[in-house]
Amino acid sequence: QVLLVESGGGLVQAGGSLRLSCAASRLTFSPYTMGWFRQAPGKEREFVAEIRRSGGTVVADSVKGRFTISRDNGENTVSLLMNRLKHEDTAVYYCAASSTSSLSDVRYWGQGTQVTVSS
Repeated sequence: QVLLVESGGGLVQAGGSLRLSCAASRLTFSPYTMGWFRQAPGKEREFVAEIRRSGGTVVADSVKGRFTISRDNGENTVSLLMNRLKHEDTAVYYCAASSTSSLSDVRYWGQGTQVTVSS
């Protein structure tokens, strides 16, 4: 059974930074597109960022210039560095994996990690 385990969430003041990590197990990691979604209270889950097997990245406009996604194929991890956090970034952040070239078709989800940004 594939497991995606997120870590690094927490409470931070607006303007601060957090780094989320997702460790994958029982997954042939390198061919997968990996990334992050988030879901704020009362809202639908939304795409945040993805990184493809090639290393190419796509980042949502709402976080462009503030969030950076990276992956370590040797450690089977994907990370999301979040800078200049805003109150509206408050959400549960989910790690996602897809066997296709984008996260339009997610095959595996993590359990989520809470990020709370105080204003």
